[in-house]
Amino acid sequence: MSMSLIGSLLGGLGLFLLAVGMMTDGLRAAAGSSLRQILSDWTDTPFKGVVSGFCMTAIVQSSSAVTVASIGFVNAGLLSMKQALGIVYGSNVGTTITGWLVAFVGIKLNIQAFALPLIGVGMMIRLLKPKGREASFGLALVGFGLFFVGVEVLNESFEGLVFAFDISKYTAEGISGVLTFLAIGLVMTLLTQSSSASIAITITAALSDVVGLHAAAAMIIGANVGTTSTAILASIGATANAKRVAVAQVIFNLGTGVVALLILPFIFLLIEYTCKLFGLSADIGMSLALFHTVFNVLGVALVFPLNSQMTAFLEARFRAREEKSSLPKYLDRTIAATPVLAVNALVKELDSIAPKVHHLILTILDANSLDSTNKENPTHLNDELSIVRNLSMEVSKFIASLERTALSDDTSKHLATILRIDQYFLSCVNHLEHIDQKRRKLHSVDLEILSKTVTAYLAFAVEIIEDRHERNTDDSLLRIQSKHDLIKTLLLKEGAEGKLSFDVMLDLIELIGEVLRMVQQWLKALKHLNRIQEEIGSGSKDNQVAAQNDVKSQIY
Repeated sequence: MSMSLIGSLLGGLGLFLLAVGMMTDGLRAAAGSSLRQILSDWTDTPFKGVVSGFCMTAIVQSSSAVTVASIGFVNAGLLSMKQALGIVYGSNVGTTITGWLVAFVGIKLNIQAFALPLIGVGMMIRLLKPKGREASFGLALVGFGLFFVGVEVLNESFEGLVFAFDISKYTAEGISGVLTFLAIGLVMTLLTQSSSASIAITITAALSDVVGLHAAAAMIIGANVGTTSTAILASIGATANAKRVAVAQVIFNLGTGVVALLILPFIFLLIEYTCKLFGLSADIGMSLALFHTVFNVLGVALVFPLNSQMTAFLEARFRAREEKSSLPKYLDRTIAATPVLAVNALVKELDSIAPKVHHLILTILDANSLDSTNKENPTHLNDELSIVRNLSMEVSKFIASLERTALSDDTSKHLATILRIDQYFLSCVNHLEHIDQKRRKLHSVDLEILSKTVTAYLAFAVEIIEDRHERNTDDSLLRIQSKHDLIKTLLLKEGAEGKLSFDVMLDLIELIGEVLRMVQQWLKALKHLNRIQEEIGSGSKDNQVAAQNDVKSQIY
């Protein structure tokens, strides 16, 4: 094999992978919050999930991107597992569009007549509008044009391969032959991490008579099974929901692959009969594209009636990670590439941290009186403080890992708000630790002022925290500030009159100051958390109601 032929094959594959990546990234960024809206509005039933999964995968040419989006919505509580499974099924059918596009190239379309203008128009848009959705759409147009150029290069390279070696048509004879070509398709997908690339290579090879029809069909089945490797790799170290979706994709692809292998000859007989019935002349490329579509649609038809049982099976698995309170429930790297989707998961994570902070507040402040012993085990209390700190750190690290390209203004503002809320919670925990230390230090002080004044102030702080009424945050902040100033004045007076030692007075003033700052941080955190929940909204009607309930509804 000559170096020029090797270069052509590698170049064609590289162009194809680059094109698919540009289309996926460009369309995903151009859609922005619309992708979130589409997924949430069009998936209120599993069947709609199948349709929307198919449509979106057909557009962005990446089932992985759509599956990752669905994981993000399950993590954010906007989709149920049953709805997400519908998207997974539909996205597998959506990948069949790649085969049809490659088959159309195989019928000798004039690629330069429309592919090159697409590339030119896309780049002009990028130059005129270097930022925003227009730029992302331009990138997608360039990717769409390069997609056809890459396929054409692959096609020409395989034709050169046949000419150079005079390769006769390979066929898949017997079980061993079918399994061999299936393994080839699977390995190609593992190497390229793209079933679209494997299918493009397979169909172009078949169009150039490098492999036979049944051999190519076996390779397509292998590529379909091999695409589960992406989901498996993405689920390592991910949330329980991500692992469940990955397992669902593995089960679906393996199941459809086995069924396709068992009825392989029957499917081609059905294709041949259908073409004759409608007077169609299907070449090998069209036959393979149709084959890929038929067995994926058949797989959906077989598994969809069992969707409820599949959901129940998956939701009973992977609970160990969820039981570790120090690990985030909703954050995983699978959605880090799509910040607009990651915002939902981040807000949900903060929503789960809030009750932990609230529990710590009540535990440390609600001690009946300052001179009583805190019943909470100090070691256990420190563990709870560490858990919230770890979760806060995970939120910050996750935000730092997000993809920054084509970040919209709205998403940037939401991320800034999320960071602010995270810091408020972290500050609450730090103040609570200092409050507990001061309270324990003052435990041995037996003064009337402690039980009557400072303890009353702690109770007032708890009252502010526990207030269920829709009271204005600014009003609550003024109330706690006014109460603090009054107590501080009283403590200074008691110290001046000699009723309190100077050291005790300073410790008490520092204690009420820490309580004031802690309450301020808590109220601000709730205010911003409620606001961002209202801004990002939810998908289904049930979830919209859930999103409108603020964090207090979880706490009480």
